[in-house]
Amino acid sequence: MKRSRLALILYLPLIALFCLGAIFLVALPLTMPRLAADTFGPPAENLGVIDKVYLSSQILLERDTLTAPKNPFGAEVPFQIALGESPLAISNRLEVMGLIADPNSFRNYLVYSGLDVGLQAGDYVLSPIMSPVEIAQALQDPTPAEVDFVVLAGWRLEEIAVQLPASGLAIPPDTFISSAVSLNAEGYLHPGTYSVPREISVDLLLRTLVNEFHKALTPDLEAGFAQSGLTIPEAVILASIIEREAIVESEMPLIASVFINRLAVGMKLDADPTVQYAVGYNSAQGTWWTNPLSHADLATDSPYNTYLYHGLPPGPIANPGLTALQAVAYPAQSPYYYFRALCDNSGRHIFAQTYAEHVANACP
Repeated sequence: MKRSRLALILYLPLIALFCLGAIFLVALPLTMPRLAADTFGPPAENLGVIDKVYLSSQILLERDTLTAPKNPFGAEVPFQIALGESPLAISNRLEVMGLIADPNSFRNYLVYSGLDVGLQAGDYVLSPIMSPVEIAQALQDPTPAEVDFVVLAGWRLEEIAVQLPASGLAIPPDTFISSAVSLNAEGYLHPGTYSVPREISVDLLLRTLVNEFHKALTPDLEAGFAQSGLTIPEAVILASIIEREAIVESEMPLIASVFINRLAVGMKLDADPTVQYAVGYNSAQGTWWTNPLSHADLATDSPYNTYLYHGLPPGPIANPGLTALQAVAYPAQSPYYYFRALCDNSGRHIFAQTYAEHVANACP
């Protein structure tokens, strides 16, 4: 009896240890996933109990590796996922490119979170200042947060508007046009390439384009406009016409001199682009700039038709670039009142002082 009692006393620690182990094994499936979820979010729903416990324990052991950047001073790099590329191959390339420290821990997190099945083929911009967790989440969507929105010199409002959906911006073209018209923004939407948030509002986009115009409008330009006897709005109108007339930028100052000479003596501008603006969209040609103009087009009764009305039209006909604005501020000094396209299809023009010379310059 004494021997049995002694044996029981001796085995009590072992029994207690066994009981604690059993409790631990029972609690493990609940404890480890809960601890992992506190840091990494819930596990994927398709994981079995054993996988949840194993992966939870692994990513908890690898927590520092997964939540810290590989290089807090690294630069952005392009990264492309090919169609059908495996998580294994992706993880290994991320390590080779210095974006993550451990591809195995990265894959464990992908499987734990279910992000392994959401990796999207496409082009990304990643950085080693991103943690592996942030990189894994970024690789779920190749759509960039910002897009490049391009405005070409000489485009009118409608041509800018049609680029909105093509650029990935959510602003409806009609909304852009109506907002721009209400602000009298035609002519002041400065050409260039703009990196803008994909979700940018129409008001902010218009402000961005107009602000860029004001940045380009230096005191020297304003002084040049005044020297030509033009206010800023008048100079923008004339620059918009020159932008549409010139094919070769180097001719802009000479074309500007012709129009300034005409304004000085009270001649009509007789500028084809103003008629094109008045005519509007040509569905047969698929363009806002009808070419060639017909006799009926030239007879269009509009204040923008400078074949019918003297002086500048009431507003810009397009959005001029900096070169056209500079041509108005610093026009060539010339005796010319006429110009027409050369017959060699070079886009260049031949200039004349008198109408008789102008007629003689016509193509045979």
